[in-house]
Amino acid sequence: MPTPLLFLPGLACDADVWQDQVRAFSKFTTVRVADYGLSDSIEKMARVAIDGAPERFVVAGHSMGGRVAFEIARSAPERIAGIALLDTAYRAFAGGEAGERETAARSALLELARTKGMRAMAEYWMKGIVHPDRLADKVLTGAIVEMMGRKSPEIFAAQIKALLGRPNATPVLPAIRCPTLVLCGREDTWSPLAVHRQMVTMIPGSKLAVIEHCGHMAPMERPADVTAALSAWFSGLS
Repeated sequence: MPTPLLFLPGLACDADVWQDQVRAFSKFTTVRVADYGLSDSIEKMARVAIDGAPERFVVAGHSMGGRVAFEIARSAPERIAGIALLDTAYRAFAGGEAGERETAARSALLELARTKGMRAMAEYWMKGIVHPDRLADKVLTGAIVEMMGRKSPEIFAAQIKALLGRPNATPVLPAIRCPTLVLCGREDTWSPLAVHRQMVTMIPGSKLAVIEHCGHMAPMERPADVTAALSAWFSGLS
């Protein structure tokens, strides 16, 4: 049987963000999707994610999940047979004016979640994380709202705290020695393609996959394209 696969969701997401990929890969290998619970740091999320995981696995992280994947690569590199990084980033919290802007933006989302609910937050945030042409797709947007609506403001607050306190993964990238796929929606404005191109230059032997006409929520926006890219990469690991 091929190496087991561990999927890591992003901010306010659960297993549904990987629904298409889980369905495809479960046909021929063991698949697990992490649940971080109330973990309020990237380090804690990484420990929770690999607790009970097989001794060796392939890991795929989306958005915040990519940050968690970097921490797993730092803390337990011998356990990773391959790593896929989707719509994510690697730098630490910036501080200064940039840090203030990020804190304000994330705090506004949290305040909306606390006062209006997670569904209202998801509906508002949608404009920044989904390709503009897909905003009228009620099946897609409804699935994202339902998924994020299952999270509580307390979980959302813990995850935002984790992101604002995120470790700098810059030293991790050149130390990665396993096969690596870096994937991004071409129109991702939350985690831009340019950042993914930087990661490819820093991770030895890594490959870049660009999903066309796609924003930040690539696994849900273009599930077939993402699954195809992951499958082609995964099949080359064995």
